Amino acid sequence: MATPPASASAAAYALTSHDTALALLPPTPLWPRIDRLRALYDSAYPAWPPHINLLYPFVRRECLEGATGFGVLLGRAGVFAHRRGSTVHLTGEGGAAEVVGLRRAVVGLLGAEEDRERGYRMHLTVAQSEDVGAAAHGFLVEKVGLLPGVGWEVGELGVLVRERVAGGSRMRLWGTIALADGRVERVGRMVPFYEEERVAEKGRLHTGLPYYFDEETVRWVPFRPSTLDAQDETPKTLTVASYNVLAEFEWPASESRYPLLVKNMVAENAAADVLVLQEVTDGFLSYLLGHDRIRNAYPFCSHGPPHQDDIEPLPNHLNIVVLSRIAFDWEYVSFHRKHKGAVVAKLKDVGRSAGGKFHPVVLAAVHLSHGLTDGAVAAKRADIKKMIGYLSGTYPGHPWILAGDFNVRTSSASINAAVKAKAISDLTASHLARFDDLSAGAKLDDAWRTALAQDSDASDDGGEAEGEQGATWDPSTNGLAAAMAVSGTNTWPQRYDRILARGEGLLKIARWNMFGFLTKTTDAGEAFASDHWGIRCTMDVGESGHGVEGPSEEISNLVVPVRLEKAPESLARAGSVKEALAELGVIPGEEETCARAVAFDLLKSILLDTRGDGAAAATRLQPAIVVVPVGSYALDVWTSSSDIDVLCIGPFSTNTFFALASQRLRKAAAEGIRILRRVRASTGTMLELEVRNIKMDLQYCPATTVAEHWPEVLRTPPSDPVWSLSAQTLSKLKAVRDIDYLQRAVPDLAAFRLAHRFIKTWAKSRGIYAARFGFLSGIQISILLARVCRLLPRESGPCSVEDILATFFSHYAAFDWPSHMAFDPLFHRQRLPYTRTSREPLAILGYFPPALNTAHAASVPSTQTLSAEFRRARAALASSLPPSWTTLLSSAPTATADFLAAHRTYIKLDVQYWGLSRPRAARFLGWLESRCVVLLVDLQRRAPGLHARMWPARFVERAESEAGAEAEAVAVADGGTTGQDYRGSYLVGLDQLGPGMAKGELRLALGALQTVLGQFEARMRGDERYFDARSCWLSAALVSKAGLGDLELDVREWGEYAAGEEEEEEEEEEEEGEESSGRDSDNGGARAGRRASRRKGVKEIAVVDLRADKTKKFRTAADVMNRVRWDPLLDSSDYLIGYEDRFKGAQEKDLDAWKSEQTDEEFIPQHRILYFKRKSDGRKVWDRKTKFDEVFGNVIGA
Repeated sequence: MATPPASASAAAYALTSHDTALALLPPTPLWPRIDRLRALYDSAYPAWPPHINLLYPFVRRECLEGATGFGVLLGRAGVFAHRRGSTVHLTGEGGAAEVVGLRRAVVGLLGAEEDRERGYRMHLTVAQSEDVGAAAHGFLVEKVGLLPGVGWEVGELGVLVRERVAGGSRMRLWGTIALADGRVERVGRMVPFYEEERVAEKGRLHTGLPYYFDEETVRWVPFRPSTLDAQDETPKTLTVASYNVLAEFEWPASESRYPLLVKNMVAENAAADVLVLQEVTDGFLSYLLGHDRIRNAYPFCSHGPPHQDDIEPLPNHLNIVVLSRIAFDWEYVSFHRKHKGAVVAKLKDVGRSAGGKFHPVVLAAVHLSHGLTDGAVAAKRADIKKMIGYLSGTYPGHPWILAGDFNVRTSSASINAAVKAKAISDLTASHLARFDDLSAGAKLDDAWRTALAQDSDASDDGGEAEGEQGATWDPSTNGLAAAMAVSGTNTWPQRYDRILARGEGLLKIARWNMFGFLTKTTDAGEAFASDHWGIRCTMDVGESGHGVEGPSEEISNLVVPVRLEKAPESLARAGSVKEALAELGVIPGEEETCARAVAFDLLKSILLDTRGDGAAAATRLQPAIVVVPVGSYALDVWTSSSDIDVLCIGPFSTNTFFALASQRLRKAAAEGIRILRRVRASTGTMLELEVRNIKMDLQYCPATTVAEHWPEVLRTPPSDPVWSLSAQTLSKLKAVRDIDYLQRAVPDLAAFRLAHRFIKTWAKSRGIYAARFGFLSGIQISILLARVCRLLPRESGPCSVEDILATFFSHYAAFDWPSHMAFDPLFHRQRLPYTRTSREPLAILGYFPPALNTAHAASVPSTQTLSAEFRRARAALASSLPPSWTTLLSSAPTATADFLAAHRTYIKLDVQYWGLSRPRAARFLGWLESRCVVLLVDLQRRAPGLHARMWPARFVERAESEAGAEAEAVAVADGGTTGQDYRGSYLVGLDQLGPGMAKGELRLALGALQTVLGQFEARMRGDERYFDARSCWLSAALVSKAGLGDLELDVREWGEYAAGEEEEEEEEEEEEGEESSGRDSDNGGARAGRRASRRKGVKEIAVVDLRADKTKKFRTAADVMNRVRWDPLLDSSDYLIGYEDRFKGAQEKDLDAWKSEQTDEEFIPQHRILYFKRKSDGRKVWDRKTKFDEVFGNVIGA
């Protein structure tokens, strides 16, 4: 720059131009360590390079045509406060005096006023901060202060000029001034200081070398993985964990949670090959990498400890850090938002070879934007698309893993609340519902869903709402999450954290689990490490199949594929199905749900005797007893009209259990417990109870080993010896085993439950929900729906409830029921342990033995009806103007009316009952309904050209129904009961299957019908066990539509329970292997006769009189042993067992030492037991020879 002549006007060199600057520029190799922070926090980046302004503003650009070097060292952070915000910069003492002197010389040379230098301080701007009092400002100043010292020898000054570009302006280097000789060197062409980085591309600025811990220097040092030796062999498994550690947001940061975080990371359930962390701060990473157990577990890390003097701070306040025991290199991929991106790591020596090239496993660690707004959701979708696009373009053919905090709201309740509050649009809600489609489209398997489908530990208790299963952020169980929920609007559990994998034939998801549950107790209460639970996935490594092990070739040939059918646009809105169910009252309310839970807990406590003062005594040497719900309540698909089915599993005989259970239940009558009756069902004896006005059915299964190993026994394979039980025992356990499997196997239980309730309600409204007539049952709906839910994600990714229902109806409408079986190929993987017979028109196979086909009552007509109804539902959904979900469910009156008008001819089964016993009326109707299937089979066999459509409900003449209701009301008002007759009818509609039948064929068909009806009538009236001509009547006849009369559904309970009306029915022993010598000899012949007569007929539900005195029967040794062991009032250690030894004769043994398991070496058959003796007084309390029994109060032989 030329020296201004003395005559020049000082104004010509006024320092007023913001288009130029005189600055000190550090050498370019030093720029990245400064720019990694400037890029995120300095608004002047990339318009300015790193610089120390000597003069700014400087002289006008047109005035630019016309001292020895020194060192500069910047080593500490400083702050310039402004009226609005502040500037955070680097400063230092090294070279400061020289810079000030140089600036003074330049100012003097230019003729500027001396006061221009007042307040000048050498600095290099790094960031801006808005509020100096905020915690963010403190963290930012601390971060800038962590930068390693920046020093260089200043040999020249840079002259910068502003250049206008599209959308703003940027400074360019105009030239340099050498300090040694004052030589001005003009650059030929001014070029930008930085190349613009595109979103979703490798960010060179924030990509760095990984670090490893050098034990010799005790420091973390950077390295290049290529310099390391290759591993001898590829590991057989690869375990990846992800954990959001929750950053500190108050400054100065507290380290109180750090030890607990580390404790959770080194716990056994968190051990991994690669650990991905989110929300890592400078302070926490320095603490973490200083811990010996972390360094031993993970010797490699994407970043070094910021407090080490030669390592830079992390770029953000919330950072992604990857730790690994496997060497890797990594790169940073930027997203749309400045502080968001992904760390993409390539694992050394773990990968697949293809085309002569090695493709290492690529792991992308992400932490997506938080928030539930239209913009936030759009940003998440965009970032995932960009991440998948980057991997597809950069690493095709590589196995991929995506892990981290996806920050995607999954709770339907949360999403619906946001829509209702207008925080998000319906379109955004639909995007959330289909968010998983993005990963599924890239063939990325969700580890949680995949492991869940393989019966892994990924299962949950199933009690959550839709979208809350597998929640990793749960205010209901995590105190830190709850604290954050109180301060925000998100109060629902969310599955934020995920691990996705695309195996490419190398990786196969094997197991999944959560960790981070370790807490500590403080004065303020229980302290949690983070507001998130960590997740971990173990993958098998090997050139094997892709994803979950598929079915065998044999099974694959039997499977009918499930293809996704999207719900119509008008029905596709997320949550619309749930709204329809709620509108119709199908989903129980919170109060009702709570009442049922309380009632079940009450029953359980009574059966186990775990209440009050006797609880402690009851637990003394008490054998293992299991009380679990089964059926719709266990699967949580129940409705207000559903009973609660309860199963008890224990070591006692059935009679012992029910004797003691009945005793305890009667004692609890004051608490709202009522035994209605004891019935004999197909699976054995059952108690019908009423617990606080809620109906329950109680069954018992004697299975000692199962009870002792509960619930772990449910995870054992069917081939395990523990399941070597009789068919009757397995039949009782089948329900609980099936439900347990469904809860673990279905990918999204909440969606399954909503869809199940919808299908069940639809089936009821269409008259096809009645297993006894050959239609659908609850377990059949569960099997059919679970099959769709499990197979759909493998083809199309996770689906909404709306899409699941559309697919369900579409799939089963096209299902060839006569030729194919509906079963779960992911359960029956290798072979199907079932052979279908020609007499089974419908095969819906369950899971566990003994009875695999759940549709044993189906007939050809009922199967044809089911298929027609599926096609009808599919057609409705596929129409140009599909009905609403509510309309599809609320068609019950219409469907009944349609049935009554749809057929020209009907079979009418008229029934009448005028007896005094209402339970007998119930038995009469139950028996008749069970025989209707036989009638349908005979009709199809004798008249195959006709289709018989049974309506699964009873009809009554409208006038008679009104008269009966009036008589009932009068009787109730008078305090008595009505003696009215009960009349009703069952209808079967008849249609021709094909084109019109010839007159001759029609005549033959009608003749066959008359024959079938006559035979049916004769068979029914001839069964004296159920048909009593003195109290009931039945007829079967063909009637025309006009001859039906004015009918309506009969909603009366013919068999309503009334105390004292139970039928007396002798009790039969159910236990297997129990000796028969304990029978009452006086009644043995009569009982045998009655049992023989019962065996001649078909076994049906029989009512047992609970008031009958059962103590006249001599109890077996097994009953006595179980009573002494179980009864808390008896001390089992005070009893001896006398038995017959085959070699030594009569011997005695402590009851507590007696072995009851047949597999035990010391097992002694119970028929060798001679007596039971009390040690304290030497008294025999039970003696086989004299038939003396003091334990049960039966002293026949006394």
